[in-house]
Amino acid sequence: MTPAERSAGSSKGSPVPSWMLPLLGSLEIVGAHTEVRAEALSGGVSSDIFRVDAPGATLCVKRALPKLKVAQDWRVPTDRNHYEAEWMRVASALAPSSVPRLLGEDRASGALAMEWLPPDRYPVWKAELAAGRVDPACGARVGEALGCIHRGTADQPSIAERFATDDLFRALRLDPYLEATAQRHADLADRLRALAATTVATRRVLVHGDFSPKNILVGPHGPVIVDAECAWFGDPAFDLAFVVNHLLLKGVWRPQWRERYAEALFALVEAYQPQVGWESFDALEARTAALVPALMLARVDGKSPVEYLASDSERAPVRAFARAQLASAGASLRTLVERWLRFMPRATS
Repeated sequence: MTPAERSAGSSKGSPVPSWMLPLLGSLEIVGAHTEVRAEALSGGVSSDIFRVDAPGATLCVKRALPKLKVAQDWRVPTDRNHYEAEWMRVASALAPSSVPRLLGEDRASGALAMEWLPPDRYPVWKAELAAGRVDPACGARVGEALGCIHRGTADQPSIAERFATDDLFRALRLDPYLEATAQRHADLADRLRALAATTVATRRVLVHGDFSPKNILVGPHGPVIVDAECAWFGDPAFDLAFVVNHLLLKGVWRPQWRERYAEALFALVEAYQPQVGWESFDALEARTAALVPALMLARVDGKSPVEYLASDSERAPVRAFARAQLASAGASLRTLVERWLRFMPRATS
């Protein structure tokens, strides 16, 4: 959940917490006679996030939590905030309008500061999709931005060294998603672990790792990508599969717009494809299509289930479809999506 998404449930502003002072001091925001107020924003599971108001400046401050706010015990090192800051530095050079401006970081407290993006001008894509405002052109711009960042970092040893975050990626993504799901579905465990092994072994681009509509803002000049705590030099198929999965799951949450979500999905993939020059798109697509059903199953039976599919009646068809696809031969993304649309019952008016 992004800062903009959290603002609706925020608490009244108060003096800044002590851990934030070194960061603000390094930005020359806090002085002896400066009044600064911090507004804690509600929601999210992995970080404390604040809107900070000072004379002439508003910014967003984010601090990683050592224990994520989920039902299961999920602990991750807080230095992931540093890699998020590093991702912002790299990505902003490749797609300046698609990344918030990083203002600074304090590694000792695990915190970073970035520009504040007003929610009225930068709505969250997830909220737009949920409200039925589904624009394939927006999907295309999202795919283009992702492809631009992948293309600009492909096969670069310096980027690989800078983001050698295998342990973090395993703790944040592979273990809670694929390994936890393998433990719930013993008959598919070998398949799920093989997909995890392929993902780990494929090192081609700078991966965002949480490329979801909740982490994409619909800005006046195009999408803005946030929350790159899972940044890793690895398999581009993970980012593409992650967002494809979410667009499919939105069709369970809001079945009346399922076909429109698919249109946005196809537009995203079609805009992403021309950016791929580091390998054949067919190879990347095959890995993506194989990961999608694994991620679908993970979001109902893994350590981090999606919050908007709360009932058994919503989770059951996702589980059935994902299990069937994992057990069957590989398919293209288009074939996978078309199977999904045929599998799910038509929405009733």
